Amino acid sequence: MKRALVIGASGGIGSAIAAELRSRGWDVTGRSRRDDGLDVTDEASVANALQPLEPPFHLVFTATGALVVDGHEPEKAVREVTGPGLIDQMQVNALGPMLVLKYALRLLPRDQRAVFAALSARVGSIGDNQIGGWHSYRASKAALNQLVHGASIELRRTHKQAIAVCLHPGTVETPFTAKYAGRHKTVPAGEAAANLLNVIEGLDPAQTGGFYDYAGKEIPW
Repeated sequence: MKRALVIGASGGIGSAIAAELRSRGWDVTGRSRRDDGLDVTDEASVANALQPLEPPFHLVFTATGALVVDGHEPEKAVREVTGPGLIDQMQVNALGPMLVLKYALRLLPRDQRAVFAALSARVGSIGDNQIGGWHSYRASKAALNQLVHGASIELRRTHKQAIAVCLHPGTVETPFTAKYAGRHKTVPAGEAAANLLNVIEGLDPAQTGGFYDYAGKEIPW
């Protein structure tokens, strides 16, 4: 049986990913702040959560992230950027998934197909940014994309069949997005989870290090 580790398994997307995986016959292990006290911005917390786990895991899905941290809302203009707001976004959205990958590397099989997937966002694309704003959140997701891309290069040296990617789920109907969806079309969390897992199932090792949307289309950096 294939085994999956879902980080952020109690959240809107994370819980939907875990449920969809189970419906497809996967054995799923979940870790989250709510259920396990996991703080992805704290290296000791990540290490304590992952070190007791035994390999192999064929999928590690990191569904953590935040748009608002400690009351810092997405900025509408440069004048609204603050040091704490920017740093907090970097810690949650970039550092967190990277720490998960650091401690999940030993869980990935070296002789079988394995996937590390992190939730990113289209707004993290520098090339696709035509309207500005949301500076800290955009920057944190762009940083995540770079970190996963760089890690994928290292990973392929030791795990020939491994795939590390960033995924854009679309605008999902969760408490995370309710205030900010605006005119954007939203999809239920269950539908988003199915879409993302379909993309993951269709990836091959040559696509490692990429940034893809819920339909499997590559997003520009």
